[in-house]
Amino acid sequence: MKAQSSPHRRVDDAVLPELDLRWLPSPEPMLRALAAADALLPGQAVQVLTPLLPTPLLDALASHGMQTSVFALPTGGARVLIRCPGGDDAASA
Repeated sequence: MKAQSSPHRRVDDAVLPELDLRWLPSPEPMLRALAAADALLPGQAVQVLTPLLPTPLLDALASHGMQTSVFALPTGGARVLIRCPGGDDAASA
């Protein structure tokens, strides 16, 4: 199956890209989320939708120095906000 790239979502008054990885077989959701995180520049963020609470992904992102927030989805799975630290949000606005 193919990962779906949804239109952008608003989080904290920022428009962020979103990747829907819920329908991919393991380990694709983790691999694609890590690739998306690695592509971020300082101050950028991306959201990924995962089929489960992604504890191994969260550990991997932390080891890469990424900031994360996780929100449980009412239909199951999770929305993970991944942010690359180091950007000046005020300067990019």
